[in-house]
Amino acid sequence: MSNNELDFGDPSAERKPRTVPPLAPAPAADAAQAAQAAQTARRAVGAAAGIAVHVAGLDWQAITDELNARGYAVLPGLLTADECAAMAAQYAQPQLFRSRVVMSQHGFGSGEYQYFRYPLPSLIAALRNALYGPLAQIANRWHELMDLPDRFPAEHTEFLARCHAAGQQRPTPLLLQYTAGDYNCLHQDLYGEHVFPLQAAVLLSQPGADFDGGEFVLTEQRPRMQSRVEVVPLKRGDMVIFAVNHRPVQGTRGIYRVNLRHGVSRLRVGARHTLGIIFHDAN
Repeated sequence: MSNNELDFGDPSAERKPRTVPPLAPAPAADAAQAAQAAQTARRAVGAAAGIAVHVAGLDWQAITDELNARGYAVLPGLLTADECAAMAAQYAQPQLFRSRVVMSQHGFGSGEYQYFRYPLPSLIAALRNALYGPLAQIANRWHELMDLPDRFPAEHTEFLARCHAAGQQRPTPLLLQYTAGDYNCLHQDLYGEHVFPLQAAVLLSQPGADFDGGEFVLTEQRPRMQSRVEVVPLKRGDMVIFAVNHRPVQGTRGIYRVNLRHGVSRLRVGARHTLGIIFHDAN
């Protein structure tokens, strides 16, 4: 393990021991206003074109700090209510998907999901491409800190070419559908040799109106310690970015790896749809 501090700055610069300051999130009203302004601008130029501008305008230092501190970051109001409704409605369009998985048949939980086929719907492709660039910088720093050899190119097309050359050619973005009693067991979305260490999910349904229960859950296993559980509160249109399998943590003796899994708690009432965005493709 490396003894480097958790510092996402220039890896060639001299590193001095320091502690990671706690994230000071923007006030909820400010975040909501910023999201509303970005959504208004996106409607003016079209969702797929505007999403790149929206993502580029996010506070990536704050997102990095939150991922560094907790292993996940919430991006409030990334999609509008109309965009969420339209995306959830795509679940009933089988021509958009390459496969459907009923979770109970595989011991994954209860509920179902479908993987999109290429070409991806334009909004999903735009989200995947826009998010990859800034996340690749974080991913490279994480791998350096954890002494992992893989490094990720700046462009998503280059990373996908690496996946496809290794036989990972099936797209992995997916829509998940839950009804009352459904849940998703704790798991990791790995899919092959090449794994991008961050992924994202967008809640497309409104808690308290469309469903109750069904919370997004993360568990973190640190060496020789009990697992830590985190319930991540989300509203419709919120995105959560989180670690796929490992993340670096600063300990008293340097950096060590922690293992993460994610899932969804039992839905008590209603129906819940989620968009999942995974950056590596599958075997």
